[in-house]
Amino acid sequence: MFIMFFLCWVIFNQAFTLEIAIFGIVISAALYLFCCKFMGFSIKKDVFIAKKIPLILGYIGTILVEVFKANVTIIKFFFREGKVSREPVIVTFKTSLKTKMARMLLANSITLTPGTITVSLKEDTYMIHCFDKSLAKGLNDTVFEKKLKKLEEGFDA
Repeated sequence: MFIMFFLCWVIFNQAFTLEIAIFGIVISAALYLFCCKFMGFSIKKDVFIAKKIPLILGYIGTILVEVFKANVTIIKFFFREGKVSREPVIVTFKTSLKTKMARMLLANSITLTPGTITVSLKEDTYMIHCFDKSLAKGLNDTVFEKKLKKLEEGFDA
């Protein structure tokens, strides 16, 4: 977080001199100490999250791939709309994710993929609206959930 504060300082100043760097370090340190004291940040948490960056980037890549695949599927539905009627469905399932953050990310990931919308999330139970019943297959064991399980290892619930 300290590095992010410092980078923002340098970017907003639009220049890099010794004075700007020193003053930026002091301001960034003060902001970081404030965040640690009053907002629950810590160096330990920052290091832990930094170690998870490859998994986070992998998750973002997975979202992009799944959104693309879902777009192709939805386009196919519209091109064959006259031949096959769609059957919208609402599906309910439970997840084994433990943290609130992971559950929220799963709900948002499902909503981001075309053809599915998270209608509600209560504790570990999801209610998902699907454009067609074929899109509901495998919702309770998605690639999103598998990646999020790896990401939440070590996080406090």
